[in-house]
Amino acid sequence: MAGPRVEVDGGIMEGGGQILRVSTALSCLLGLPLRVQKIRAGRSTPGLRPQHLSGLEMIRDLCDGQLEGAEIGSTEITFTPEKIKGGVHTADTKTAGSVCLLMQVSMPCVLFAACPSELRLKGGTNAEMAPQIDYTAMVFKPIVEKFGFTFNCDIKMRGYYPKGGGEVIVRMSPVKQLSPINLTDRGCVTKIYGRAFVAGVLPFKVAKDMAAAAVRCIRKEIRDLYVNIQPVQEPKDQAFGNGNGIIIIAETSTGCLFAGSSLGKRGVNADKVGIEAAEMLLANLRHGGAVDEYLQDQLIIFMALASGISRIKTGPVTLHTQTAIHFAEQLAKAKFTVKKSEDEEDASKDTYIIECRGIGMTNPNL
Repeated sequence: MAGPRVEVDGGIMEGGGQILRVSTALSCLLGLPLRVQKIRAGRSTPGLRPQHLSGLEMIRDLCDGQLEGAEIGSTEITFTPEKIKGGVHTADTKTAGSVCLLMQVSMPCVLFAACPSELRLKGGTNAEMAPQIDYTAMVFKPIVEKFGFTFNCDIKMRGYYPKGGGEVIVRMSPVKQLSPINLTDRGCVTKIYGRAFVAGVLPFKVAKDMAAAAVRCIRKEIRDLYVNIQPVQEPKDQAFGNGNGIIIIAETSTGCLFAGSSLGKRGVNADKVGIEAAEMLLANLRHGGAVDEYLQDQLIIFMALASGISRIKTGPVTLHTQTAIHFAEQLAKAKFTVKKSEDEEDASKDTYIIECRGIGMTNPNL
């Protein structure tokens, strides 16, 4: 089944772990042998980091493939995929590497497995530079399920920087084919809710302060809605290590979801963390799109695989999204167009329509 290797330059555009995730997932799905060079070439610590390595090993195990060059610091790998299989798969970053990024790389693959899968993902559940698990469960899940599949996400243990130690179990059944989505009607905001959490040694007051500061910040701009942000003390047996953070979600009349989130760091006061999340949410609401900037790039691979034409309305197109589109076109031969929204109410805003004619991938096992 192996044809010529597809060559991917891991140093272009976003130039980080995302290129690795998109290209190895598509390689696995399409049975394309792959070579990725210049992995994270421009980063301060180039090459594979522990979380990238565990993602690659997981994809290899999902399809009994061959993986060469996969070690910490390596800037080149080759991957030869075989048939995708379901069942139980474990990936452990052994650090605070994000379980959500492990989910991003593996989920498209196991949708096209022969039988149901259980993914046991270990690492950071609420980590910097990655979606928080709450985002994955509260925003990504309901939207991505519009492609015509469902998954179950069970948070066994939360884990924070620097140690990780979290565990999430994802269960899903394969599909025959993905349906296209149309997320272009924004609607109006009907409710705003969220959670502000502390874990480990941090006092509960920190959660209350984050929530209160976020509510005050949102009230300045959105006066007529009740904002319900719950302060939460994570139970001792469900959180490893110390951490604090907040996620705030806005829901619209058409079922669109937007989020703002922030994590506490040593020496940063609680108010600041709450305000940062609130400002991120408000920025995502101002641009007129129907998805927030973090969902944007996560939907690209599913749009590429779906059967038919998908459309999403977004704010400014991020570098992550441009990168995902580039590799979905290169590897899967999906066709994307990105153009400025022509709706009257979007004229003054930076609003775009991303359209994709998907390849209509079908599951050979079903």
